[in-house]
Amino acid sequence: MELQIRNVSKTYPNGVHALDDVTLTIPRGMYGLLGPNGAGKSTLMRTLATLQEPDTGTIHLGEIDVVLQRDALRRTLGYLPQEFGVYPRVSAESLLDHFAVLKGLTERRSRRAVVEASLRQTNLWNVRKKNLGGFSGGMRQRFGIAVALLGDPRLIIVDEPTAGLDPAERVRFLNLLSALGENSVVILSTHIVEDVSELCSRMAIINRGRILLEDEPQRAVDGLRGRIWRRAVERDALSALEREHAVISTKLLGGRTLAHAYGETRPGAEWEPVEPDLKDVYFATMAGHAGRAAAEPVPAGAP
Repeated sequence: MELQIRNVSKTYPNGVHALDDVTLTIPRGMYGLLGPNGAGKSTLMRTLATLQEPDTGTIHLGEIDVVLQRDALRRTLGYLPQEFGVYPRVSAESLLDHFAVLKGLTERRSRRAVVEASLRQTNLWNVRKKNLGGFSGGMRQRFGIAVALLGDPRLIIVDEPTAGLDPAERVRFLNLLSALGENSVVILSTHIVEDVSELCSRMAIINRGRILLEDEPQRAVDGLRGRIWRRAVERDALSALEREHAVISTKLLGGRTLAHAYGETRPGAEWEPVEPDLKDVYFATMAGHAGRAAAEPVPAGAP
C-alpha cells in the first residue's frame, strides 16, 4: 500500500497559498516531510487526515479515495497533531479506553485487549493508572501515539512529534516510530533535520506550499559531495562574506562564525571542502542551490 498525492493545492480565504500543486508518492515505511514553520507541512497533514479538503487534486491510500471516502480513510488512520489536549485528572488507561470506544471498538473484551496492546507497544503499561497530568512531555507524546495506534492504522501521521522532548525521550519516541514504519505508511512532519536523517528512507522538502526536493536522504547527501565548502570568519565579516559567496548556513563556534557555502568549485583559498550532511541538503535546497523535485520515487538502483 502507498499514498499517492497528485496536484494538490489549497488556498485559504486570506489569500495564503498553503499548498501549491503538491505531488508525492509515499511508500510504506518512514517518510520525512521537512520545512520551516509556515511551509505548508501542517496544512498537508490536516488535508491527508481529512480535517480539510484540498481546492484541487487527488489523494489515494491504496484503493481509498481520501477526499471522497473520508470515513473509510479515518477507519485506517492514526493521527498525532502537533498539539493535542488530554484530561489531566484521568488515567492513561481510562482515556485510551474512551478513545477506543470512539474509534468503534465497542466489544468490551476485545477493546481491553487493544488498549493493553497499545499501552505496551508505547511502553506505558506500567504507568497506565497514572493520571495524564503527571506525565512528562515524552510520555504524553507516547500516549498520543497509543491513541493513533487504535484500530491498527495503515496510515500514521505525526506532526512535529519531538519538539520540546529531552534527548532521552526523543530517542525513545523515534525508536517507536521506526518500529511502526515496518507495517504502515508513517509520515513524519518536522523542521528537525536529524529526525529525518536518522529514521526516514525517503523525504521531501517543502517551502511556501511547494515541494522543492523529493529523494532518499543519503542519495540527496551524495548529490552534494564536492559542492559544500566551509570557512571560519569573524562575526563582523559575515555580511561581506554573504554578499560575495553562496553562503547557505552559519553557526557560532568558539566566538567565530563557521559558514557553509555551496559551489561547484572552491570559492577561494580560505575555503576548505567539507563532507555534506542532510542539514546541508536542507539549507542548499532552501537557498535554491540544490534539489530535485520528483513526482515519483527514484527506482531502486537508478544512477
